[in-house]
Amino acid sequence: MCSLDKRGRVFVLTLTGDGEHRLGHDLIAAIRSTLARVRVESAAIRGAALVTAAEGRFFSNGFDLAWANSAGSPSAARERLGSLVALFRPIVADMMSLPMPTIAAVTGHAAAAGFMLAICHDYVAMRGDRGFLYMSELDIGLPFPPYFMALMRAKIGDPRALRDVVLRAAKIPATEAKEKGLVDWVHGNAAETMEAAVRMGEELAARKWNGSVYASIRMGTFQKLCSAVGLTEEGDEEKMKIVAPKL
Repeated sequence: MCSLDKRGRVFVLTLTGDGEHRLGHDLIAAIRSTLARVRVESAAIRGAALVTAAEGRFFSNGFDLAWANSAGSPSAARERLGSLVALFRPIVADMMSLPMPTIAAVTGHAAAAGFMLAICHDYVAMRGDRGFLYMSELDIGLPFPPYFMALMRAKIGDPRALRDVVLRAAKIPATEAKEKGLVDWVHGNAAETMEAAVRMGEELAARKWNGSVYASIRMGTFQKLCSAVGLTEEGDEEKMKIVAPKL
């Protein structure tokens, strides 16, 4: 499902295998468990970063629609899909409250919830020789969950780029994605993308920022998004405590 390696101060979470990395119950649970491990292990060091990557042709092709559609009726399929939407929401909360900089190394196609997984990171690096970003909901006749829209509004600053993503269902390759401000860097292939993401993680981790302060500033920056995924901040005069919902 996924693995965790540590390269100096950089944690590397990798979606393993050469499939589409569909976000079903097991993969969502594995990602959340791995992020919880990163949170615990990073508490022992000053300065850390997370890089998320994936093996194979896909970064993630979104929710496990085959499982949802196998329910036997349209209403049961919608119920199953709704369960995945609800289960994925805490991953966004986990990422927004993670006490370190985060970088997505998009080394393959990132569609629907897979696109959301990429852009809930602080930075996105993408390979230039293959792959695209794509929100498929319009093409398959599904509305966007409200927190998806909150995430896209928070991370896609150009209204025209947002329009193309949500109202044109455009399949956007890396170079165009950078022009639209959807990704930060484009690199030649998967290996170069991964190397660059880890290098950026090392540079950010070397700043040795206080993780709680970093997370608090991130949450303040994206306040509406954090509210949409159930995150709040509770503070006193001495510290800020990040509280995530238990879903």
